Amino acid sequence: MQRPNFTNFVYHATREEKRKEQDNDSKSLDKETLDKILKSLARQSMREKAPSVEELEGILASSLQPESQSDASSQSDKSPKGDDPRSITKLLIEQGYLKDEKNWLTKKGFFAIGGQILRDLMSELKTGDFGLHEIKSVGEGITVLDTTKKFELGDDLNLVSAPATILNAINRITKGRRPLSFPLDVDVDDFEQHETVEDVRASVVYCIDLSSTMKSSLADSGLSRIEAAKKALWSLYVLNNKFFPNDTIHIIGFASMASVVKPLDVPFLKTYDANDEFLHYTNYQAAFRLARKILQKDASTNKRIVLITDGQPSACFVDSESQKESILSAKPYSNFYEPSPSLISKMAEERNMKIQKAEGLVYLCYRYKKVDPKIEERTLAEAKKCKRDNIEIDSIVVSEETELLSYVQNLERQLHGRTYHINQDNMGKVLVVDYLFNTKKILTSKNA
Repeated sequence: MQRPNFTNFVYHATREEKRKEQDNDSKSLDKETLDKILKSLARQSMREKAPSVEELEGILASSLQPESQSDASSQSDKSPKGDDPRSITKLLIEQGYLKDEKNWLTKKGFFAIGGQILRDLMSELKTGDFGLHEIKSVGEGITVLDTTKKFELGDDLNLVSAPATILNAINRITKGRRPLSFPLDVDVDDFEQHETVEDVRASVVYCIDLSSTMKSSLADSGLSRIEAAKKALWSLYVLNNKFFPNDTIHIIGFASMASVVKPLDVPFLKTYDANDEFLHYTNYQAAFRLARKILQKDASTNKRIVLITDGQPSACFVDSESQKESILSAKPYSNFYEPSPSLISKMAEERNMKIQKAEGLVYLCYRYKKVDPKIEERTLAEAKKCKRDNIEIDSIVVSEETELLSYVQNLERQLHGRTYHINQDNMGKVLVVDYLFNTKKILTSKNA
C-alpha cells in the first residue's frame, strides 16, 4: 500500500477566528503569556488529581515566573494586566477560558488548549507507517442539495420537490394552450426531485482503559499512559470538530464497567484503583457492549471501535444463571460481584460519567499474564456481535508485555482487525494519522 503523505496537511485558525481571539485576549493577556497559561492548564487538567480553581492561582503564577532573576525585568511586562496582577484565574474566567467548577475548563478553554496541542502535533507529524487501514464501504446518498433532477420510478418520494414539480406542471399546461384550473393536473413526467450526495460519514468509538495500571509512566516524555491517551483524544476531537464535522467521535472509559465520557470531560478522566472495590479490573466486554449500543443508533455506514488498553481482560459480565453455573463448574471458588447502586452513583457523580449498568453479576478473575478461558469466551462473543453489525474493531496496545500483545493480536485475527503496539510517546501521532487516513480512504472510495 502506498503511504499517505500528510506533510502538507495545514492546521490553522481562520482569519476571523484569529481576529476575534486577538481582540478578546488583548484586553488582558498578551499572546505569549496566554500560550504559557494554556500549556500549564493542559498539564494540570490531565493530572491524576487535577487541582481546584483556587489551587490553580498559585500554579499559574509560578508558570509565568522568569527562569532566572536576570530575566525578571524583561518578563515583568508580560504579566497579566488588571487591578490585581495576581488574579490570573479571575481574568481567565472573565475571558471565558475557566469556570468555577470541579471540571474547570469551559468549551472555549477546551478548544483553545486542544487547538494548541493539535498544532504542535501536526508540526511534528511526518509521513510514516502508523497503522493504516482501508474502509470497505461508503454510505448512501442522504445529504439533500438545492438542485433538482427528473424523478424516476423507484426513487424515494420523500425527495420530491413540490415547487419544482408544480412549476413543471404549470409550464406543460400553458404550453399546451390550456387554461389553468385547480387542483392542478399533475403528470408523472412533471415530478422533480432533489439531488443528493453520498453520505461519507464515519463514526468511531474510542474506548480508553481506566484500570489502575494506566497510571504507569515509562516513556521519555514523562506522561503516564492515561495522560497520553487523554492528550491524543483531546487533539483528535478538535481535529474532528474543525475539519470533519460530518464524522462522529464517541468516547468510552472502561475498567470493570464502561462509561460514556463527554468530550469536554476527557482532560479530567481518572483511573480506578483498588480502593474503588471491584471497579479497577479490566472488562473488554463492557467496552464492546456499550460501543455497540452507541453505534447501533448511529446512521453512519462506516463504524469502528478503537480499544486503547495496557492490560488483558480480567472481568466479564454474567448475564444469566446458566453462565454462572458454567463458570462455577470449571472453578468452584470463582469471584462474582454485584455492582452496588450507591457505589456506581457515587462514582458517576465524582467522575461526571454515565456508567453502564450491569444487568447481572460481574465475574472477576485476574491471572498473571494470562486470560481466564471464560472471560476470553465472553469477550470474543461480544466482539463478534459488533462484527455482525458491520463494526470494525482495532486495538492499540500501550504496554511492553508480550503476553498482552499476543492476546490482542490473536483477538484481532479472529475479528479481522488490526493491532498497533506503541508507547505513549507516539500515541497522538498514531491516532491522528490513523483518523486522517481513515477519512481519506472513505472520500477516495466515494470519488472512485
